[in-house]
Amino acid sequence: MSVALPILGACGYSPSILPTAMLSTHTGGFGRNTFLDLSDEISKIIDHLQEVPLDFDTIYLGYLGANALNAWLKNIKKIYQENQIILLDPVMGDHGKFYSGMNSDYAKNMQKLAKYATILTPNLTEACMLLDIPLNQISESLPFAQEVMENLKEKMSNKKIVITGIPLNDEIGMIGYDGENTWTLSQKKIGRSFFGTGDIFASVFLASYLTKADLKNAAEVAAKFITIAIKNTKPDQDQRFGPNYAAALPWLIERLRKDSE
Repeated sequence: MSVALPILGACGYSPSILPTAMLSTHTGGFGRNTFLDLSDEISKIIDHLQEVPLDFDTIYLGYLGANALNAWLKNIKKIYQENQIILLDPVMGDHGKFYSGMNSDYAKNMQKLAKYATILTPNLTEACMLLDIPLNQISESLPFAQEVMENLKEKMSNKKIVITGIPLNDEIGMIGYDGENTWTLSQKKIGRSFFGTGDIFASVFLASYLTKADLKNAAEVAAKFITIAIKNTKPDQDQRFGPNYAAALPWLIERLRKDSE
């Protein structure tokens, strides 16, 4: 949320937040973080938004947690609308492993929530989790990722999909499906990695897609944004604190301005 709000705000959007939990830190590399579950408020907040009433053209779902995921499964029909964009970044794991606090039961429920999404942006590991592919069978290669995409298109029909984080020797690739065509994009590895780039990617991707409604263009913009952010990050920056995304915002604003013309 700490990156999604400023990125979307800088691009001219005014998100209404629905926090699912409060953590002392993110779950990568800071030891045992605190976790305050706010999932009981989800139903109350949604009910109040309906009383206002407020309707939303777009819903953006990222990191949830078990209780919040269950709460969304119970409440999403209340705010689900025809022609609504629902971007689900199914945050569950990476590099063939679940993130802390997540397991196969969580993946099963994420599969149920994914049925409501119009756009999915999993990394390769999360795409496999959505398909119940055993984690020890994941191959971080383009042919394997292409096979995963074909299976995901079949299981998650009528959805647009971008699978991210595919290792391609000295490049990082992604595979997209826009409802008609499947395409592949890649970019050179920068040699530095940071926590939080998945959240940045999904946020920039959404801002770009809302501007131009072109899946491949949105993926290109998001990938370029992350490259600029990392290149503008101090050499001694602790990777746990993420890249300097603020340095890339002027480029993003100008790019979206051109795309909107």
